Amino acid sequence: MSHDLTPRQQQILELIRSHIRETGVPPTRVEIARTFGFRSANAAEDHLRALARHGAIELTRGRSRGIRLVEHAAAANDGELPIIGRVAAGSPILAAAHIEDACPANPDLFRPRAHYLLRVSGSSMRDAGILDGDLLAVHATSEVRDGQIVVARLGDDVTVKRLHRDARWSYRVYLVPENPSFEPILVDLREQALIIEGIGVGVIRRCADSPIQGMTSVTPGIS
Repeated sequence: MSHDLTPRQQQILELIRSHIRETGVPPTRVEIARTFGFRSANAAEDHLRALARHGAIELTRGRSRGIRLVEHAAAANDGELPIIGRVAAGSPILAAAHIEDACPANPDLFRPRAHYLLRVSGSSMRDAGILDGDLLAVHATSEVRDGQIVVARLGDDVTVKRLHRDARWSYRVYLVPENPSFEPILVDLREQALIIEGIGVGVIRRCADSPIQGMTSVTPGIS
């Protein structure tokens, strides 16, 4: 992919990588413009849109730091998926420090294609068939339909819930558990940022005392 980029686009992509590596968040358009001496943030936006067309990044509208590197997910081996454990606050979900293992599962077993596995903690999604200790197969995307199971970053936390938008107020979103013991989370987008890391596309379950290779079941298509 990188050989299709112009030298300037490659430089901006490297800036995004290094900024995330050093600070845990992507740069703003203004910061990119300042680094490269652009007269306005619009010039940075043009380069970012080009990088998005090449599939190097995903852009989220309305957020100054709405830039997501997708190359790590695309680089997953055909025969295995990285397992993401506990995610540090403010740090990219696919940061190397979060990858605790790899699972010998074909990403194309899931639709859409899985990019990584997230180790589930807790029972809030029990009634959707997602149990404590399961490996949730995730397709990395910021685009989500109402009612899908999402991996969402809310403040310092990453959570798995079903997303529902308020039909009356566009700025209100609910993160709904699939267990009556838990309460839905109401998010007011005017006051709090909600970042969608991806959608759940399946579950891998294994015995608690088994190695990864001893998985007991693979369930695609949960969302």
